[in-house]
Amino acid sequence: MYVAEKIREPAQINAVALKAYARVADAWGLSLKEAAGLADMSESTWKRAKKPDFAGELTKDQLLRLSAVIGIFKSLELYFSEPLAKSWFTRPNKGPLFGGTRPVDTAIDGGLPQILAVRTYLDALRGGT
Repeated sequence: MYVAEKIREPAQINAVALKAYARVADAWGLSLKEAAGLADMSESTWKRAKKPDFAGELTKDQLLRLSAVIGIFKSLELYFSEPLAKSWFTRPNKGPLFGGTRPVDTAIDGGLPQILAVRTYLDALRGGT
């Protein structure tokens, strides 16, 4: 017997992604500027986007960014204990991807490729490689 999959509308996907991303930004204590930059939005757009009634569109790049950042959050929660999991992304890091800067800053400056690199880095740490 075939059961049709429930297909989500783009607006529904955007709303879920934005809600989850807003929770991550709050958990990490990101400033308005940091949260907007990480999502590749202006500060005014981010202010509107984090409200439940936001009806704007997200680009594929923005949706991928939000997804990858949520993945980073989950990796940190699995890999580190509570205080470090919440602060790791905003603390200076001497790891090979960061050169003493904060991961959030390298992610904002490097865009989606750097966000994905951070996610891969954390997945490798978690996997023991």
